[in-house]
Amino acid sequence: MINHTMFQNVAIAISAYADEMYTNAKKLNSTGIVGTDARIDPTGESFIGQMRWYKPLAANINVASLSVANAGTYTDVSTEIADYIKTVRTFGSEQVNLQQVVSQQDGLSKIARDFSEVRSQDESDAVIATLKGVAAYEVSRGAGIVGYDTDADGAGVGSFVDINAAGTFGAAATSASDQRKLFDATAIGAARGQRLFQALGMGFKDYEPDFMYMITSPEVLAELRAANLVDVTTVTDGNLTFQTVFGGKFRLILSRVAQGDLSASANVNDRSVKTTFICKPGAISFTNIAVPTPVEVDRSAASYTGGGSTAIWYRYGFVVHPMGYDWAGATNAFASNANYATAGSWARKMSALNLGILPILHA
Repeated sequence: MINHTMFQNVAIAISAYADEMYTNAKKLNSTGIVGTDARIDPTGESFIGQMRWYKPLAANINVASLSVANAGTYTDVSTEIADYIKTVRTFGSEQVNLQQVVSQQDGLSKIARDFSEVRSQDESDAVIATLKGVAAYEVSRGAGIVGYDTDADGAGVGSFVDINAAGTFGAAATSASDQRKLFDATAIGAARGQRLFQALGMGFKDYEPDFMYMITSPEVLAELRAANLVDVTTVTDGNLTFQTVFGGKFRLILSRVAQGDLSASANVNDRSVKTTFICKPGAISFTNIAVPTPVEVDRSAASYTGGGSTAIWYRYGFVVHPMGYDWAGATNAFASNANYATAGSWARKMSALNLGILPILHA
């Protein structure tokens, strides 16, 4: 039989709520992959906005003459325009007021405490979806970069590297026995990472930056560690600490989110079922949007036969846009993560060497 004292102990035990911790993940929206772009102004009266920039000059260089009086050829200045899409997200919860009599807890306080974590994760998911969409678009353009002399700006060429395609890495892989991973376990020492550097050189040629971010899976990181390729020293960027490979050349970011099996495309070898992203700093632009009434509380006194209920809603908006691309999706609604991850939502507007995202497809 439970006496009065025992009942009090039970009541205290069942009402002792605590918060489970969030995992200390490196969310992409807080890394150097994401930057700001002054050209993105989300205050326009539409679901989309436009940015405009000067194209590099196609200069006509004249050789001066003291004997020929003909006029020199002028150099034209050209500009380009790209669209970007806005999105607004909402996050809320409702509580029956008298539930506190039973639970002795205010459920809405949990919603309020965790809002920043929820928003940060949602923004990171949007960045990941954008990476997937860019990869899918580039694959849809045609065959990828297969050698150092491949012109990724050519018709029918996508700005991606397929490790299992015929070209620099060898003949096209046809089965599990000859499929190629990003890192070569059969090589010795640093040579195990040769495919990564080959892909980087093929993608950016002599325009590669001093360091890049490498978004990969825990499985690929395990391969790196097994090959003893992870640097002993780390790099601190802002309030984040990154493990690196090859003397800090690549800052590692893990993502358990499925990073895309694009092998169903006719332009990708069937043996390439994984995607690792190599990104320049600032490869994706991110801008917050000011929304009306970002926090709103709604009370219904008469609901639940007079017991009442309270609802709280948080609203936030942003623009996430990959450098060098044009929004080609729907322009009559806010974008979802599914929209960002769709190949048809993007179109390339800059030279491939100026792009900030290089998808590498491998086994």
